[in-house]
Amino acid sequence: MNRLTTPFGSYELTRFPADPRDRLQAWDAADEYLLRHLDGGTGERGPVDLAGAGQITVLGDRWGTLTTALASYRPTQITDSSLTRAATEANLDRAGIGTSKATVSLLTTQDAPPERIDVLLVRVPKSLALLEDQLYRVAPHVHAGTVVVGAGMVKEIHTSTLRLFEKILGPTKTSLAEKKARLIFCTPGNPGAARPTTPGPWPLTYTVDEDGGSGAGLKVVNHAGIFCADRLDIGTRFFLQSIPTNTDGARVVDLGCGNGVVGTAVAVADPDAEIVFTDESYQAVASARATYEANVPAGRRTAEFLVGDGVSMLPPGSVDLVLCNPPFHSHQATTDATALRMFAQSRKVLRPGGELWVVANRHMGYHTHLRRLFGNSEVAASEPKFVVLRAIKREERTRPM
Repeated sequence: MNRLTTPFGSYELTRFPADPRDRLQAWDAADEYLLRHLDGGTGERGPVDLAGAGQITVLGDRWGTLTTALASYRPTQITDSSLTRAATEANLDRAGIGTSKATVSLLTTQDAPPERIDVLLVRVPKSLALLEDQLYRVAPHVHAGTVVVGAGMVKEIHTSTLRLFEKILGPTKTSLAEKKARLIFCTPGNPGAARPTTPGPWPLTYTVDEDGGSGAGLKVVNHAGIFCADRLDIGTRFFLQSIPTNTDGARVVDLGCGNGVVGTAVAVADPDAEIVFTDESYQAVASARATYEANVPAGRRTAEFLVGDGVSMLPPGSVDLVLCNPPFHSHQATTDATALRMFAQSRKVLRPGGELWVVANRHMGYHTHLRRLFGNSEVAASEPKFVVLRAIKREERTRPM
Protein backbone atom coordinates (compact mmCIF):
# COMPACT_ATOMS: atom_id res chain seq x y z
CA MET A 1 0.00 0.00 0.00
CA ASN A 2 1.29 3.45 -0.90
CA ARG A 3 0.33 6.96 0.16
CA LEU A 4 -0.32 9.70 -2.39
CA THR A 5 -0.24 13.31 -1.24
CA THR A 6 -2.31 15.66 -3.40
CA PRO A 7 -3.53 19.27 -3.09
CA PHE A 8 -6.85 17.73 -2.00
CA GLY A 9 -5.50 15.49 0.75
CA SER A 10 -3.28 12.49 1.44
CA TYR A 11 -4.59 9.00 0.71
CA GLU A 12 -3.51 5.37 1.04
CA LEU A 13 -4.32 3.80 -2.31
CA THR A 14 -4.11 0.27 -3.71
CA ARG A 15 -4.98 -1.56 -6.87
CA PHE A 16 -7.49 -4.41 -6.74
CA PRO A 17 -7.16 -7.05 -5.60
CA ALA A 18 -4.68 -5.63 -3.12
CA ASP A 19 -1.43 -7.57 -3.00
CA PRO A 20 1.43 -6.43 -0.73
CA ARG A 21 3.88 -8.06 -3.16
CA ASP A 22 2.63 -5.95 -6.08
CA ARG A 23 5.14 -3.21 -6.83
CA LEU A 24 2.76 -1.35 -9.16
CA GLN A 25 1.16 1.79 -7.70
CA ALA A 26 -2.50 2.75 -7.95
CA TRP A 27 -1.56 6.04 -9.62
CA ASP A 28 1.03 7.49 -11.96
CA ALA A 29 2.49 10.89 -12.90
CA ALA A 30 -0.52 11.67 -15.11
CA ASP A 31 -2.89 11.46 -12.12
CA GLU A 32 -0.57 13.72 -10.10
CA TYR A 33 -0.25 16.22 -12.96
CA LEU A 34 -4.01 16.45 -13.41
CA LEU A 35 -4.66 16.96 -9.70
CA ARG A 36 -2.00 19.68 -9.48
CA HIS A 37 -3.56 21.42 -12.47
CA LEU A 38 -7.08 21.31 -11.01
CA ASP A 39 -5.79 23.02 -7.88
CA GLY A 40 -3.23 25.48 -9.22
CA GLY A 41 -3.44 25.67 -13.00
CA THR A 42 -0.90 24.71 -15.64
CA GLY A 43 0.75 26.92 -18.21
CA GLU A 44 -1.83 29.06 -19.99
CA ARG A 45 -4.70 27.38 -18.13
CA GLY A 46 -5.72 28.46 -14.65
CA PRO A 47 -7.09 26.25 -11.84
CA VAL A 48 -10.59 24.84 -12.09
CA ASP A 49 -13.19 26.12 -9.63
CA LEU A 50 -14.38 22.68 -8.58
CA ALA A 51 -16.46 23.99 -5.69
CA GLY A 52 -18.70 26.01 -8.01
CA ALA A 53 -18.30 23.86 -11.12
CA GLY A 54 -21.42 21.72 -10.93
CA GLN A 55 -21.40 18.10 -12.07
CA ILE A 56 -17.91 16.52 -12.29
CA THR A 57 -17.44 13.34 -14.31
CA VAL A 58 -14.25 11.26 -14.15
CA LEU A 59 -13.91 9.02 -17.21
CA GLY A 60 -11.43 6.14 -17.22
CA ASP A 61 -10.03 6.58 -13.69
CA ARG A 62 -7.47 3.77 -13.39
CA TRP A 63 -7.81 2.64 -9.76
CA GLY A 64 -10.04 5.31 -8.26
CA THR A 65 -7.22 7.75 -7.52
CA LEU A 66 -8.90 10.78 -9.08
CA THR A 67 -12.33 9.87 -7.71
CA THR A 68 -10.96 9.43 -4.19
CA ALA A 69 -8.96 12.67 -4.23
CA LEU A 70 -11.96 14.65 -5.53
CA ALA A 71 -14.62 12.90 -3.45
CA SER A 72 -15.55 16.08 -1.56
CA TYR A 73 -16.82 17.51 -4.87
CA ARG A 74 -19.22 14.56 -5.37
CA PRO A 75 -17.86 13.32 -8.72
CA THR A 76 -19.30 10.61 -10.95
CA GLN A 77 -16.87 7.92 -12.04
CA ILE A 78 -17.41 6.07 -15.34
CA THR A 79 -15.27 2.96 -15.78
CA ASP A 80 -15.18 -0.17 -17.93
CA SER A 81 -13.31 -2.13 -15.28
CA SER A 82 -15.00 -3.93 -12.41
CA LEU A 83 -11.57 -4.13 -10.75
CA THR A 84 -11.26 -0.35 -10.95
CA ARG A 85 -14.70 -0.05 -9.39
CA ALA A 86 -13.73 -2.42 -6.57
CA ALA A 87 -10.45 -0.55 -6.04
CA THR A 88 -12.33 2.76 -5.91
CA GLU A 89 -14.75 1.45 -3.31
CA ALA A 90 -11.86 0.10 -1.20
CA ASN A 91 -9.84 3.32 -1.49
CA LEU A 92 -12.86 5.45 -0.60
CA ASP A 93 -13.63 3.26 2.40
CA ARG A 94 -10.01 3.46 3.54
CA ALA A 95 -10.25 7.26 3.34
CA GLY A 96 -13.42 7.19 5.44
CA ILE A 97 -15.55 8.41 2.55
CA GLY A 98 -17.60 5.51 1.18
CA THR A 99 -20.05 5.76 -1.69
CA SER A 100 -23.53 7.21 -1.59
CA LYS A 101 -25.59 9.70 -3.55
CA ALA A 102 -24.23 12.37 -1.22
CA THR A 103 -20.60 11.59 -2.09
CA VAL A 104 -19.55 9.61 -5.17
CA SER A 105 -21.54 7.96 -7.97
CA LEU A 106 -20.03 4.92 -9.66
CA LEU A 107 -21.20 4.15 -13.21
CA THR A 108 -20.01 1.68 -15.85
CA THR A 109 -19.42 2.23 -19.54
CA GLN A 110 -22.74 0.49 -20.15
CA ASP A 111 -24.67 3.05 -18.08
CA ALA A 112 -26.07 6.34 -19.31
CA PRO A 113 -23.77 9.28 -18.43
CA PRO A 114 -25.00 12.12 -16.17
CA GLU A 115 -27.57 14.29 -17.92
CA ARG A 116 -25.34 17.40 -17.71
CA ILE A 117 -21.55 17.37 -17.34
CA ASP A 118 -19.84 20.60 -16.24
CA VAL A 119 -16.32 19.24 -15.70
CA LEU A 120 -15.10 16.22 -17.67
CA LEU A 121 -11.82 14.63 -16.57
CA VAL A 122 -10.50 11.90 -18.88
CA ARG A 123 -7.74 9.41 -18.14
CA VAL A 124 -6.72 8.35 -21.63
CA PRO A 125 -7.20 4.57 -21.93
CA LYS A 126 -4.89 2.15 -23.70
CA SER A 127 -7.66 1.45 -26.23
CA LEU A 128 -8.26 4.26 -28.72
CA ALA A 129 -11.56 2.58 -29.64
CA LEU A 130 -12.78 2.74 -26.04
CA LEU A 131 -11.85 6.43 -25.87
CA GLU A 132 -13.76 7.08 -29.10
CA ASP A 133 -16.86 5.24 -27.88
CA GLN A 134 -16.90 6.99 -24.52
CA LEU A 135 -16.36 10.46 -25.98
CA TYR A 136 -19.30 9.84 -28.30
CA ARG A 137 -21.38 8.77 -25.30
CA VAL A 138 -20.60 11.85 -23.22
CA ALA A 139 -20.65 14.37 -26.09
CA PRO A 140 -24.42 15.07 -25.88
CA HIS A 141 -24.05 15.80 -22.17
CA VAL A 142 -21.34 18.47 -22.29
CA HIS A 143 -22.03 22.12 -23.13
CA ALA A 144 -20.15 25.23 -24.23
CA GLY A 145 -19.04 25.95 -20.67
CA THR A 146 -17.86 22.44 -19.82
CA VAL A 147 -14.26 22.21 -18.70
CA VAL A 148 -12.61 19.21 -20.39
CA VAL A 149 -9.17 18.06 -19.24
CA GLY A 150 -7.55 14.80 -20.27
CA ALA A 151 -4.45 13.20 -18.79
CA GLY A 152 -2.06 10.45 -19.76
CA MET A 153 1.55 9.48 -19.99
CA VAL A 154 3.34 10.83 -23.05
CA LYS A 155 3.48 7.34 -24.58
CA GLU A 156 -0.33 7.10 -24.29
CA ILE A 157 -1.16 10.36 -26.06
CA HIS A 158 -0.77 10.34 -29.83
CA THR A 159 -1.92 12.52 -32.70
CA SER A 160 -4.85 10.12 -33.16
CA THR A 161 -5.84 10.71 -29.52
CA LEU A 162 -5.99 14.46 -30.01
CA ARG A 163 -7.89 14.06 -33.27
CA LEU A 164 -10.63 12.14 -31.45
CA PHE A 165 -11.07 14.89 -28.88
CA GLU A 166 -11.10 17.45 -31.68
CA LYS A 167 -13.57 15.53 -33.86
CA ILE A 168 -16.02 14.59 -31.14
CA LEU A 169 -15.85 17.42 -28.60
CA GLY A 170 -14.00 20.45 -29.97
CA PRO A 171 -10.65 22.25 -30.44
CA THR A 172 -7.88 20.53 -28.53
CA LYS A 173 -4.41 21.47 -27.24
CA THR A 174 -1.85 19.74 -25.05
CA SER A 175 0.28 20.91 -22.17
CA LEU A 176 4.02 20.66 -21.83
CA ALA A 177 5.19 17.31 -20.52
CA GLU A 178 6.02 16.85 -16.83
CA LYS A 179 7.55 13.61 -15.53
CA LYS A 180 6.64 11.99 -18.88
CA ALA A 181 2.96 12.96 -18.40
CA ARG A 182 0.86 15.35 -20.41
CA LEU A 183 -2.54 17.06 -20.14
CA ILE A 184 -5.13 17.57 -22.88
CA PHE A 185 -7.29 20.71 -22.96
CA CYS A 186 -10.45 20.60 -25.05
CA THR A 187 -13.03 23.34 -25.65
CA PRO A 188 -16.48 21.93 -26.45
CA GLY A 189 -19.02 24.16 -28.12
CA ASN A 190 -16.42 26.31 -29.85
CA PRO A 191 -17.89 27.76 -33.06
CA GLY A 192 -15.18 26.05 -35.07
CA ALA A 193 -16.07 22.58 -33.81
CA ALA A 194 -18.33 20.27 -35.80
CA ARG A 195 -20.03 18.27 -33.05
CA PRO A 196 -21.22 14.77 -34.07
CA THR A 197 -24.95 14.33 -34.54
CA THR A 198 -24.90 10.52 -34.83
CA PRO A 199 -23.74 7.78 -32.42
CA GLY A 200 -20.26 6.34 -32.77
CA PRO A 201 -19.50 3.25 -34.89
CA TRP A 202 -19.64 0.71 -32.07
CA PRO A 203 -20.28 -2.18 -31.72
CA LEU A 204 -18.61 -3.80 -34.74
CA THR A 205 -19.68 -7.18 -36.12
CA TYR A 206 -17.87 -9.76 -38.26
CA THR A 207 -18.21 -13.44 -39.19
CA VAL A 208 -15.46 -15.94 -38.38
CA ASP A 209 -14.01 -17.45 -41.55
CA GLU A 210 -13.70 -21.14 -42.32
CA ASP A 211 -10.21 -21.32 -40.78
CA GLY A 212 -11.61 -20.39 -37.38
CA GLY A 213 -11.85 -23.94 -36.05
CA SER A 214 -14.93 -24.53 -33.90
CA GLY A 215 -15.76 -20.83 -34.25
CA ALA A 216 -16.09 -20.94 -38.05
CA GLY A 217 -19.25 -19.22 -39.25
CA LEU A 218 -20.03 -17.56 -35.93
CA LYS A 219 -21.18 -13.94 -35.91
CA VAL A 220 -19.01 -12.00 -33.44
CA VAL A 221 -20.07 -8.72 -31.83
CA ASN A 222 -17.39 -6.42 -30.39
CA HIS A 223 -18.11 -3.39 -28.25
CA ALA A 224 -15.38 -0.77 -28.11
CA GLY A 225 -12.24 -1.67 -26.18
CA ILE A 226 -12.29 -5.40 -26.90
CA PHE A 227 -9.03 -6.74 -28.30
CA CYS A 228 -8.94 -7.16 -32.09
CA ALA A 229 -12.31 -5.61 -32.86
CA ASP A 230 -12.79 -6.41 -36.55
CA ARG A 231 -11.33 -9.91 -36.90
CA LEU A 232 -10.40 -13.01 -34.92
CA ASP A 233 -7.02 -12.54 -33.23
CA ILE A 234 -4.44 -15.21 -33.96
CA GLY A 235 -4.27 -16.55 -30.40
CA THR A 236 -8.03 -17.11 -30.19
CA ARG A 237 -8.03 -18.59 -33.70
CA PHE A 238 -5.43 -21.15 -32.62
CA PHE A 239 -7.36 -21.86 -29.41
CA LEU A 240 -10.59 -22.52 -31.34
CA GLN A 241 -8.79 -25.17 -33.37
CA SER A 242 -7.80 -26.99 -30.19
CA ILE A 243 -10.46 -26.70 -27.47
CA PRO A 244 -12.76 -29.59 -26.57
CA THR A 245 -16.32 -28.89 -27.76
CA ASN A 246 -17.95 -32.27 -27.15
CA THR A 247 -18.37 -31.51 -23.46
CA ASP A 248 -21.29 -33.86 -22.75
CA GLY A 249 -23.38 -31.22 -21.00
CA ALA A 250 -20.55 -29.92 -18.83
CA ARG A 251 -20.49 -26.65 -16.92
CA VAL A 252 -17.98 -24.61 -18.91
CA VAL A 253 -16.45 -21.24 -18.07
CA ASP A 254 -15.14 -18.86 -20.72
CA LEU A 255 -12.73 -17.04 -18.41
CA GLY A 256 -11.66 -13.57 -19.53
CA CYS A 257 -14.28 -14.05 -22.22
CA GLY A 258 -13.69 -10.91 -24.30
CA ASN A 259 -16.25 -11.06 -27.10
CA GLY A 260 -17.36 -14.54 -26.00
CA VAL A 261 -16.52 -16.39 -29.20
CA VAL A 262 -14.87 -19.31 -27.35
CA GLY A 263 -17.79 -19.99 -25.01
CA THR A 264 -20.27 -19.47 -27.84
CA ALA A 265 -18.43 -22.03 -29.98
CA VAL A 266 -18.86 -24.59 -27.18
CA ALA A 267 -22.55 -23.67 -26.77
CA VAL A 268 -23.21 -24.18 -30.48
CA ALA A 269 -21.33 -27.50 -30.58
CA ASP A 270 -22.94 -28.87 -27.41
CA PRO A 271 -26.50 -27.60 -26.80
CA ASP A 272 -26.51 -29.31 -23.40
CA ALA A 273 -23.44 -27.50 -22.11
CA GLU A 274 -23.92 -24.91 -19.37
CA ILE A 275 -21.82 -21.88 -20.31
CA VAL A 276 -20.58 -19.16 -17.96
CA PHE A 277 -18.99 -16.05 -19.46
CA THR A 278 -16.90 -13.92 -17.12
CA ASP A 279 -14.64 -10.90 -17.58
CA GLU A 280 -13.59 -7.89 -15.53
CA SER A 281 -14.69 -5.59 -18.39
CA TYR A 282 -18.30 -4.44 -18.69
CA GLN A 283 -17.74 -3.91 -22.43
CA ALA A 284 -16.46 -7.47 -22.79
CA VAL A 285 -19.40 -9.10 -21.04
CA ALA A 286 -21.82 -7.01 -23.11
CA SER A 287 -19.97 -8.23 -26.22
CA ALA A 288 -20.11 -11.85 -25.06
CA ARG A 289 -23.84 -11.61 -24.43
CA ALA A 290 -24.42 -10.09 -27.88
CA THR A 291 -22.24 -12.75 -29.58
CA TYR A 292 -24.04 -15.55 -27.75
CA GLU A 293 -27.49 -14.22 -28.61
CA ALA A 294 -26.49 -13.75 -32.26
CA ASN A 295 -25.55 -17.44 -32.65
CA VAL A 296 -27.45 -19.57 -30.16
CA PRO A 297 -31.11 -20.36 -30.92
CA ALA A 298 -33.74 -19.00 -28.57
CA GLY A 299 -34.95 -21.59 -26.10
CA ARG A 300 -31.53 -23.14 -25.52
CA ARG A 301 -30.29 -23.33 -21.95
CA THR A 302 -29.57 -19.77 -20.77
CA ALA A 303 -25.94 -18.85 -20.25
CA GLU A 304 -24.58 -16.83 -17.32
CA PHE A 305 -22.81 -13.51 -17.88
CA LEU A 306 -20.73 -12.29 -14.94
CA VAL A 307 -18.60 -9.17 -14.50
CA GLY A 308 -15.94 -9.44 -11.84
CA ASP A 309 -12.56 -10.74 -10.74
CA GLY A 310 -12.09 -13.93 -12.75
CA VAL A 311 -14.21 -16.75 -11.31
CA SER A 312 -14.01 -15.55 -7.70
CA MET A 313 -17.81 -15.29 -7.62
CA LEU A 314 -18.35 -19.01 -8.38
CA PRO A 315 -18.62 -21.70 -5.69
CA PRO A 316 -15.70 -24.09 -5.17
CA GLY A 317 -15.97 -27.36 -7.08
CA SER A 318 -18.79 -26.15 -9.33
CA VAL A 319 -17.14 -26.23 -12.79
CA ASP A 320 -16.07 -29.01 -15.18
CA LEU A 321 -14.04 -27.07 -17.73
CA VAL A 322 -12.36 -23.64 -17.80
CA LEU A 323 -11.20 -22.14 -21.10
CA CYS A 324 -8.87 -19.16 -20.75
CA ASN A 325 -6.93 -16.77 -22.97
CA PRO A 326 -5.35 -14.69 -20.19
CA PRO A 327 -4.16 -11.10 -20.60
CA PHE A 328 -0.58 -10.19 -19.81
CA HIS A 329 -1.06 -6.42 -19.54
CA SER A 330 -2.58 -4.25 -16.83
CA HIS A 331 -3.08 -0.91 -18.58
CA GLN A 332 0.46 -0.17 -19.87
CA ALA A 333 2.27 -2.53 -17.49
CA THR A 334 3.31 -6.03 -18.60
CA THR A 335 2.54 -8.55 -15.85
CA ASP A 336 1.60 -12.19 -15.37
CA ALA A 337 -0.19 -11.44 -12.08
CA THR A 338 -3.67 -11.51 -13.64
CA ALA A 339 -3.07 -14.82 -15.41
CA LEU A 340 -1.66 -16.50 -12.29
CA ARG A 341 -4.65 -15.30 -10.28
CA MET A 342 -6.96 -16.74 -12.96
CA PHE A 343 -5.18 -20.11 -12.76
CA ALA A 344 -5.43 -20.28 -8.95
CA GLN A 345 -9.10 -19.30 -9.04
CA SER A 346 -9.76 -21.93 -11.73
CA ARG A 347 -8.25 -24.70 -9.63
CA LYS A 348 -10.51 -23.71 -6.76
CA VAL A 349 -13.76 -23.76 -8.75
CA LEU A 350 -12.99 -26.92 -10.75
CA ARG A 351 -14.39 -30.26 -9.65
CA PRO A 352 -11.94 -33.17 -9.20
CA GLY A 353 -11.16 -34.30 -12.73
CA GLY A 354 -12.06 -30.89 -14.11
CA GLU A 355 -9.76 -29.29 -16.65
CA LEU A 356 -8.21 -25.88 -17.31
CA TRP A 357 -7.26 -25.14 -20.92
CA VAL A 358 -5.04 -22.11 -21.56
CA VAL A 359 -3.76 -20.49 -24.74
CA ALA A 360 -0.78 -18.17 -24.42
CA ASN A 361 2.33 -16.85 -26.07
CA ARG A 362 4.94 -19.55 -25.71
CA HIS A 363 7.43 -17.21 -24.03
CA MET A 364 5.13 -16.66 -21.02
CA GLY A 365 6.18 -20.05 -19.62
CA TYR A 366 2.81 -20.78 -18.00
CA HIS A 367 3.45 -24.53 -17.99
CA THR A 368 5.73 -24.17 -14.97
CA HIS A 369 3.07 -22.28 -13.01
CA LEU A 370 0.40 -24.83 -13.91
CA ARG A 371 2.61 -27.75 -12.83
CA ARG A 372 3.28 -26.04 -9.53
CA LEU A 373 -0.43 -25.32 -8.99
CA PHE A 374 -2.08 -28.46 -10.40
CA GLY A 375 0.78 -30.93 -10.17
CA ASN A 376 0.51 -31.50 -13.91
CA SER A 377 0.48 -29.69 -17.27
CA GLU A 378 0.58 -31.01 -20.81
CA VAL A 379 0.79 -29.41 -24.22
CA ALA A 380 -2.47 -29.93 -26.10
CA ALA A 381 -1.37 -28.00 -29.20
CA SER A 382 1.56 -25.84 -30.20
CA GLU A 383 2.98 -23.67 -32.96
CA PRO A 384 6.03 -21.38 -33.05
CA LYS A 385 4.28 -18.46 -31.28
CA PHE A 386 1.42 -19.99 -29.25
CA VAL A 387 0.86 -23.00 -27.06
CA VAL A 388 -2.34 -24.55 -25.67
CA LEU A 389 -1.86 -26.06 -22.22
CA ARG A 390 -4.12 -28.49 -20.34
CA ALA A 391 -4.09 -29.01 -16.58
CA ILE A 392 -6.31 -31.42 -14.63
CA LYS A 393 -7.46 -30.98 -11.05
CA ARG A 394 -6.64 -34.20 -9.26
CA GLU A 395 -8.62 -35.70 -6.41
CA GLU A 396 -7.43 -34.23 -3.12
CA ARG A 397 -5.75 -36.81 -0.91
CA THR A 398 -6.31 -36.68 2.82
CA ARG A 399 -3.11 -37.04 4.79
CA PRO A 400 -3.17 -39.76 7.48
CA MET A 401 -3.39 -38.53 11.05
